[in-house]
This record gives sequence, C-alpha cells and structure tokens, in this order.
Amino acid sequence: MAWDSAGSSDGYDTGSYPPGPGGASGASWAVIGIAAAVLGVLLVGVAVWIVRLQASAEQVPQVTSLAPQAAAAAPGGGSSSAGGSSPGGTSVSAGSTGTSAAPSSPLDRVDQAWAAKAATATGISDRAFLAYASADLTIEAEQPACGLGWNTLAAIATVESANGTFGGATVLANGYTSKPIVGVPLNGGTFGGQKLAAIPATDGGWQRAVGPFQFIPSTWAKWGADGNGDGVISPDQIDDAALAAARYLCASGPMTTPAGWRAAVFSYNQSDAYVNEVADIANRYAAEATGLS
Repeated sequence: MAWDSAGSSDGYDTGSYPPGPGGASGASWAVIGIAAAVLGVLLVGVAVWIVRLQASAEQVPQVTSLAPQAAAAAPGGGSSSAGGSSPGGTSVSAGSTGTSAAPSSPLDRVDQAWAAKAATATGISDRAFLAYASADLTIEAEQPACGLGWNTLAAIATVESANGTFGGATVLANGYTSKPIVGVPLNGGTFGGQKLAAIPATDGGWQRAVGPFQFIPSTWAKWGADGNGDGVISPDQIDDAALAAARYLCASGPMTTPAGWRAAVFSYNQSDAYVNEVADIANRYAAEATGLS
C-alpha cells in the first residue's frame, strides 16, 4: 500500500533591510529581520495548506453511482425486480402487492438483456458484468444507504485484474477464472513504483492477493461471501469476490458523496493515485452504459 502526501518547500527569502531614517540600531534591525522571517514562514505554511486543500479537492471527483436494471417479475413466479427479498425468502416485486418465487440464482435477478448490452458497451465480459450487477442488487437490499454502484465494483476489478483476465485468464461460465490470479508477495518491497505492505503468511512466507478482486487471504477470511448461492465461498469465484468487495466498501460508510466514495475506495487500496484511477474508470463505465434498456 502506498501513502501519497503532498510535498512542500521550507525555504524562504527574508529580503534585505538597509538602515532607515532615525538611525535604528543593529539590534533593532535584527529583531525586525527575525520577525519578518517568522512572518515569511507563516505565509509559506498558509500557501502550502491552500495548495494541499486545492489538490485534495481535485482528488475527490463526483463518481456517478449507476444502478443495474433488475429483471421484471413474471406473473405468478420468476425473477424479482430491485425490491429485493422478503424476510420469508420470497422475492417481492417493487410496487407489487403479491410475492413471486425466488430466482434460482442471485444472478437471475439481473435483467439479462440489459446486462448483455451494458457488457458490450463497456467492454466487460458478460459473465463478469453479471457478477457486478448481482452484487449491486444484493448490497442495495442489504444496505440501501450505502449508494454503491456496479460501475465502481467494475472499475476496481478492472484495475485489480482487468476484470478477471490478467495474465491471460478468462472468467468461465461458473464464475471461476480459468487460472488463478495471484499477486506479488506482500513483503514490504515495491511494485509498479508503489511500496507494498509487509504481511507475513502463516507458512513463514508472505501473503499474496488472490482472485479477480485481489483479496489478501487474511482479509478474505473476514469478508468472504457467497455471491452466487452455491454454498461455496472462494476469492477466485467472481460472484463471491464482487459481493465481498461490495460489503467491504460499504463498511466504510455511505458512498453517496465524493468524500464518502473516496474514503471507501481508499480503504481498499491506500493510494490516491489508485482512487483517482478507479474514479475515472467508474465514470467512464457509467457514461457508456447510461441510457441502455
């Protein structure tokens, strides 16, 4: 993990102070010089503070949170809409007065035709896109105040693993990658110009991030989720990883403001450059998928 901080300069110019009228003593001019120097330092400090505030404001973009299109509820059964599930386990159509049978898989809640169009528009594989949209619907039902959009999940997966295609891998129909996606050892060194965290593994080596969302094993042990309802929890399965990432992000608090969104993504990877890259990609995906039906 990398911590970025703004640099500052502590040099200043106090100028020259020739003898003035009235024959002021050398000691007096020395006091004046010291006072001017202190004032100069204060002014430099204020200027650096303003620059940092401006830089911080520029680093907090407004990220569009785009919701997925849920499948319409079929009369007497079928998939639910974005209303989520009732406590009894049956799916409730938004605005309906009755219940319908729960979908066989969480992925069935997503409007498949819309998802195919959105996947094509964004260049994300259909299978990966379904994972992000399904995780969005789940987190919306669980934590409606979070405000997480599928496009943020997609942007994180893009940076972490090229949406499950890093190193020539592909996302299979079952949601697993065709081969493991394993990160570099987290040994405190550097990678890609950024300093890595030092996280020991239980076998005496170093932990590595794994899967399409690059979870560290110790983090996965806490946040692992079953995103596709098959009873198995794996960081290498994109539905599971996407839902775990969604819950992890929402644990930071609402993502409905620029500051809240930034804090959540920063908790995922403590690098300003990382957060800015995710923001740019998330907004691009939102623009590409807006207006599809």
